[in-house]
Amino acid sequence: MRCMWPKRTGWLTGFVLAAVATAAMGASDDLGNGFRHHGVATPTSNHRGTVATVDGDGHNVVLSWLFDHRGGYALLLIDTDTGKSQEYPVPFPPGGDCPFSSILSSRNKFYTHYNSYFVEFDPVQRAFTIHHATAPQMAMGMTEGDDGVIWSVTYPNSGVVSFNPATREFKDYGHVHKESWQQYQRFVAADDAGWIYFGIGNTLGHVIGFDPKTGEAKPMVPESERDHGQARVLRDVNGKVYGFARGGDNHWYEFYRGEATKIGERPDLKLKPIITSNQDLFHREFPDGKRITRFDLVDKVVTIEDPTTKQSKSIAFTYTSEGAHLMGLAAAPDGTICGGTAFPMRFFSYNPKTDTWINRAAYGQWNTVVRQGDRFFAGGYGGGILLEWDPAAEWVPTQKGRTDCNPAYLADSHPSINRPHALLAHPDGKTLVLAGTPGYGYTGGGVLFWDRQSRKATLVEHTAILPEHSTMSLVALPGGKLLGGSTTAPGTGGAIKATLAELYIMDMATKKLEWHKPVFPGVQSYSALWMAPDGRVYGVADWQRFFVFDPARREVIHEQDTGETLGRTNSQQGPRIFVPGPKGEMYMLFQKGIAQVDPATFKITLLAESPVPIGPGGDYYEGRIYFASGSHLYSYAVDAQAKP
Repeated sequence: MRCMWPKRTGWLTGFVLAAVATAAMGASDDLGNGFRHHGVATPTSNHRGTVATVDGDGHNVVLSWLFDHRGGYALLLIDTDTGKSQEYPVPFPPGGDCPFSSILSSRNKFYTHYNSYFVEFDPVQRAFTIHHATAPQMAMGMTEGDDGVIWSVTYPNSGVVSFNPATREFKDYGHVHKESWQQYQRFVAADDAGWIYFGIGNTLGHVIGFDPKTGEAKPMVPESERDHGQARVLRDVNGKVYGFARGGDNHWYEFYRGEATKIGERPDLKLKPIITSNQDLFHREFPDGKRITRFDLVDKVVTIEDPTTKQSKSIAFTYTSEGAHLMGLAAAPDGTICGGTAFPMRFFSYNPKTDTWINRAAYGQWNTVVRQGDRFFAGGYGGGILLEWDPAAEWVPTQKGRTDCNPAYLADSHPSINRPHALLAHPDGKTLVLAGTPGYGYTGGGVLFWDRQSRKATLVEHTAILPEHSTMSLVALPGGKLLGGSTTAPGTGGAIKATLAELYIMDMATKKLEWHKPVFPGVQSYSALWMAPDGRVYGVADWQRFFVFDPARREVIHEQDTGETLGRTNSQQGPRIFVPGPKGEMYMLFQKGIAQVDPATFKITLLAESPVPIGPGGDYYEGRIYFASGSHLYSYAVDAQAKP
């Protein structure tokens, strides 16, 4: 797991991501061999934990972990007394990973743990004062013991580490609890006797106790009380820890000295104050009582208020950023190249004619984008949302439940779909079909149908399609049929239950399967499907197995492993591997470059090697294929007459 697959972003009061559009000149660069670089879609970073504290001179400072497409690359320090800001690069490679938890200790040190490194930042010294390699990978929960020791428990296999700030002793206990799925440890607590407890999720919640003296872990609740979701543990000021593995009001336990006592109903808790949370951590109060009321990485301004005098001041700051992950792109009806980024969740529009950009706050993470007629649609994480944008009308920020927004909120499908991977604009001109993997800890994703005429949604659960599978790719077949390609991948943190991915044919009217088959041995995901002009379907399995499927005969008529020649295709949550040209040409995006498929022989020919690894796809517009790499937008001229 890397930071491009996080659970949530920092949608918190005080983290105001500007809803108004920002515009900028693209200043495209000619990279040679037909390639052009058009710039960064969202030149902004995202916070992954922010706290208000004080430095060695008694100045109020804001500390914030910065995250862009590289991962958690730096800590930003803003001195609110002097108005100066400074950026401290992390002392280890971010590796695409980033903070999912952090803690400001009682000794005024700021800690986090990711990419298998535990790190301490001291605002008094204004420096990183320890970084230590650990067993994989990143902390999902952290806490501080009564003795001041900092504890971290990590995804995906419950690794435990401790650091004693007084003695500077660091201990890595390794992975202490096994499951067949990737574990989230969102809640960690220590009792006053030194035992550590953490709640895991999301496939089956559990509470695990850990004894630092022996280094052994101990299940704290019966297996019969485990249920889907996230278990919780909370530290009370009385020195004991309280929590549950199964939600509800009658499954609470008291944990102390490694023993569990069932108490039933939720107790009247008085929580011990510990400044820690997940990636949304936002501690706004300074020691002198002043507080942060706004922290904006888009407009680069922080506002501090004195509650006593009611006076506030805003401070402009600076930081470097290589921009947010670009999730996908497509040509919009207004002649622009549009899509979304994460994190932060932003909409972008690039105008090739004027070489200019527009960037706006977006509702959700636009995983999948597609054009149908004069409208542009997005399938978004989280919640499997479906949005409709009219480029000819005024932009009105999306709100669920309002009908006057543009983009309009059409439907959602949580938990059946949480992370969309396919969005089909059906050639009937009125139907959108959305599919993807389910919510956290679930297995098996559904398919959502949206009728633009009736304005109604129909959700088909995985149990009525292929149980324990999710749909990764879709293509329309003649006669009101759909061809779908499944994936065995579960929702984030879920358990894989199917053994082989399958192709299936569904009747759109009845929503019933007419055929399904695991056509290839060993395949876990059908990454992409596309209808060729001759009625046969081009597909990719597991990102490197190209095949041609005859839907009339329901059989594969050609296959080729591209691994040793062209390598793997491009990838993203909504990859857009196939790019059709205006005259029936079929282009493909590989990480190494742009290729074309010969419709007679199915031979794939590499047209040009890309100067950058190709990531999110991909669309054709006026002789050029547009694609992304990291946070940057690029294009390649497949037509000699293409405009620069």
